[in-house]
Amino acid sequence: MILPEQAVILLVEDRDDDVYLVRRALSQAGVRNPFFVVPNGEEALAYIDGLGKYSNRDEFPLPDIMLLDLKMPRMDGYEVLRVVRSRAEFKALRIIVLTSSEDLQDVNKAYELGANSFLVKPLEFENYAAMMRTLCSFWLHYSRDPIVARPADAALQKNGNGSHPQGARK
Repeated sequence: MILPEQAVILLVEDRDDDVYLVRRALSQAGVRNPFFVVPNGEEALAYIDGLGKYSNRDEFPLPDIMLLDLKMPRMDGYEVLRVVRSRAEFKALRIIVLTSSEDLQDVNKAYELGANSFLVKPLEFENYAAMMRTLCSFWLHYSRDPIVARPADAALQKNGNGSHPQGARK
């Protein structure tokens, strides 16, 4: 079980000003969790897959919560949701859409693709800090912590007999 203050937060956001606001709001809300940022959907998938520069899990641990913007270049948040939710080992990853869109179609599509929550970025900073405080209070302290299968665990499940594939150890 991961303690709430050790839960890893991954922000997928392409705008530096929004990254700054989230980082500042988390700090003001007293959230000291490990916090990582990637600038687009392709980087988000590389991060959770542990590919390339994200291969060191001590340096880039799997996230417990993903804060996901929808409107990004290269790969948008919808595609990230589609890919992540199609993979059994990440079905339990808590994904909170954090976007400036208030469009009901965006809300519905995000939930259809598997978002756990949909939050609209506030205009005033005070509201941003309050949102981060509430978000972390609920998702880190009050909601039940799902077990997110790690890639090695998924390989064990595919093996089918509970033994470690190719002599790997847990």
